[in-house]
Amino acid sequence: MTRSLRTRRTFAAAAALAVLPLGLAACGSSGSGSNAATSAAPMTSSASPMSSSAMPSETAMDAASMVFGAGCAAVPADGPGSFDGMALDPVATAASNNPALSTLVTAVKKAGLVDSLNSAKGITVFAPVDDAFKALDKKTLDAALADPQGLLTTVLTYHVVPEQLAPDQLAGMHKTLQGGSIDVTGSGEDFTVNGTAKVVCGNVPTANATVYLIDGVLLPKS
Repeated sequence: MTRSLRTRRTFAAAAALAVLPLGLAACGSSGSGSNAATSAAPMTSSASPMSSSAMPSETAMDAASMVFGAGCAAVPADGPGSFDGMALDPVATAASNNPALSTLVTAVKKAGLVDSLNSAKGITVFAPVDDAFKALDKKTLDAALADPQGLLTTVLTYHVVPEQLAPDQLAGMHKTLQGGSIDVTGSGEDFTVNGTAKVVCGNVPTANATVYLIDGVLLPKS
């Protein structure tokens, strides 16, 4: 009787041990399925940023539709010097690709300001076009070019505002990197800087700045 009871208990224990691995296997199967689903999710989500990074930036795609002014017609329709091309580059590099700003770019390079402008964050640049430099008194221009670290740097930094100004923020007094202030008047798509320089092509986006092309060179008060 006792022996029979022991035998039955032995068989019951063996049966329990036989069932236990099956239960663990089932749990492991369920868990691995859950892990597989979880690991699959990041793969799906990581594919999305890769796809979006391969696309052109929203700023670049919309650049041509953001600008205003009659002078914008002189900007190339495509390529690095176009509005879409300029939107991809920091401001000094973007300007170097625009044929209307060749004199300004020469002055910026001479003053050693390329790196500082390209690395600046969220600035506004009032960029004189080539004709603006041609209209400037030759004596003044020659004096500035002859003093790149002094007068030339002073004049160029007077054209830079250390904040990014949208067209609806443009009118008013703005402090410049040079230390002085410029006075912008007007509204809509008609703006004048310091009462003399007209914005001929405005709201041009670059990777780190907003550019307003102007038809005059701004001179700070001495």
